[in-house]
Amino acid sequence: MNVTQLGLLIEKFEACTLPKEEWTHVNHFVMALWYCTQLPLPQAIEKIRSGIKRYNESIGGKNTADAGYHETITLFYTRTIADYLLTAKVCELTDKTLSTFMQQAFLRKEYILRFYSRDLLMSKDARLYWKAPDKATMYSVE
Repeated sequence: MNVTQLGLLIEKFEACTLPKEEWTHVNHFVMALWYCTQLPLPQAIEKIRSGIKRYNESIGGKNTADAGYHETITLFYTRTIADYLLTAKVCELTDKTLSTFMQQAFLRKEYILRFYSRDLLMSKDARLYWKAPDKATMYSVE
């Protein structure tokens, strides 16, 4: 993926025209990366949160205690991305910074389980509200 393709992804995501099969694990991350580089963090979080909920509903999904939007996962990864941007001193999105981002360990699906037990992460409370990690703090694991 390059920055032009990322821009097109965001356009489709915001217009709710992104095909469901293109709403992949990685595309969640690049969407969040986009907002974290374009907006102050509080506004980025709100744009990510509301965008995911709206997109889910546009494809016939529901945002409930059992399905759809997941607050803890969203906030965990948004913070992880924001921390990455600060640590890597990313000031703008370029094809090179995007390529480097795509190689990060936190893009692997199992990464979050280094910090959360599956039981806590899959709980209704964690889906609806922010829950702190129960296995390791975000800064204790390299």
